[in-house]
Amino acid sequence: MAQSIGPRLRWQWNALSSKPGGRWLFSRILGRSVPYTGSIGATVQTLESGYCVVALPDRRRVRNHLNSIHAVALCNLGEMVTGLALLHSLPDGVRGILTGLSIQYLKKARGYLTAECRCEIPETREHREYEITGEIRDPHGDVVATVAALWLTGPEADADRV
Repeated sequence: MAQSIGPRLRWQWNALSSKPGGRWLFSRILGRSVPYTGSIGATVQTLESGYCVVALPDRRRVRNHLNSIHAVALCNLGEMVTGLALLHSLPDGVRGILTGLSIQYLKKARGYLTAECRCEIPETREHREYEITGEIRDPHGDVVATVAALWLTGPEADADRV
């Protein structure tokens, strides 16, 4: 049976984030737990209940043939920031799964990117859907993409629904 991730995220973030290199280490541990998310090499900068900031350096491995950051890397970053903001906030015994994702690309993404998400803090253990929006900005503060993620949450004991 899958377990809720909220308690583990909170514990790991609280244990590591204030230490030198702790945010980087937290992000690498997260990337090993969720390999596809880890493939872009983003680093969590801020993680609180209902709020997350993730940074993505501009490197060759996330670029496309147009010399900008690949669309799927941006989508991955958007899933990561919305998921962390929500999952960190979940009450103990509640888990979540992404059920929908859409992204709007507004301009070519170049340079050090910052993804930010604020979301409602779940207060129930009941099954519920949350549509969460994240923004990805370039070094000039321009929004290069917006992500709308649909997350389904519910009690961890109900393995068939979530």
